[in-house]
Amino acid sequence: MAKKDKFVAFDGSNPIKAKIRQRRSQMLIHSCLYYELDSSIVSDDQWQQWAEELEVLQKENSKFMKMDFFDREFSDWDGTTGSHLPHRHPWVYAKAKYIIDIHEKMK
Repeated sequence: MAKKDKFVAFDGSNPIKAKIRQRRSQMLIHSCLYYELDSSIVSDDQWQQWAEELEVLQKENSKFMKMDFFDREFSDWDGTTGSHLPHRHPWVYAKAKYIIDIHEKMK
C-alpha cells in the first residue's frame, strides 16, 4: 500500500504531476468535508471545475497516474462524484478537520 500519511511538498520538478496531486488532495479533502463533516467551504461549481480539470489532466498525462498518492482511488476518476473516496483515511480526515478549523476561525 502506498504511503499516504504524510503530505510531501512539491519540489518543483514536474508542475503537471504537482497539479494532479493538488487536485486529488482537493477532491479528497473537500469530499470529506461534504460527506463526513457536513460542511462545504467551496461551491459545487468550484468543486466540479477542479474535478473536471483532474479528469483531463489524468487522461492527458497517464504516465503520472502512479504517484503513490491514492492511485487506486483515482484510477477511474470521471469527476462525477467524490462519494466513493476514502473520507475516513487518517490523512484525509485530519486535513479536512484542519481546514474546517481554519475556515471557522476566519469567519
